[in-house]
Amino acid sequence: MGVQAALGYQHKAGNPLHRAVRSVAGSKPGAVLFSKTIQPIDGAVQRLTGNSSTATELLAGLPVVYLTTVGRKSGQPRRTPLIAVPIGDDLALLGTNFGGKRTPGWVFNLEAEPRVKIGYRTTEIDVVARSATADEFEAVFAAGGSIYGGYTKYRERVDGRDIRVFVLEQA
Repeated sequence: MGVQAALGYQHKAGNPLHRAVRSVAGSKPGAVLFSKTIQPIDGAVQRLTGNSSTATELLAGLPVVYLTTVGRKSGQPRRTPLIAVPIGDDLALLGTNFGGKRTPGWVFNLEAEPRVKIGYRTTEIDVVARSATADEFEAVFAAGGSIYGGYTKYRERVDGRDIRVFVLEQA
């Protein structure tokens, strides 16, 4: 059984509202706005719904997973909401950071300790992350771009920064 099945992870095609929100979020001003606001809003909606949904899922139709890493400097657990991309039976994560110039902190934590937890709604499992192969990297970006066009735009915006892509497999 792959990570998708173990989590009950599903991605569905969005409705017109979802597509409009995704378009705004993928724009440069939208990415800046959402990068600063969506995590606390997602957390609040998650608490209100008993972990059954997030603002990202309600507004954009994008299912959110929660990656729990160990801080490479602090040694403390770090929980990060992300949009995962299906790849085969597993899931992949893209270190796009909303198209920002900096690599997201969770990437460094994952590189330092690839044994992590991934959660979706009320299910959490242990996984091992590995760097995507060159072919997987391109496949993940193609799949990610079809789910959320912002990934394609983010890739164009990072200006020389290497975007890391990780495949999550069951531990």
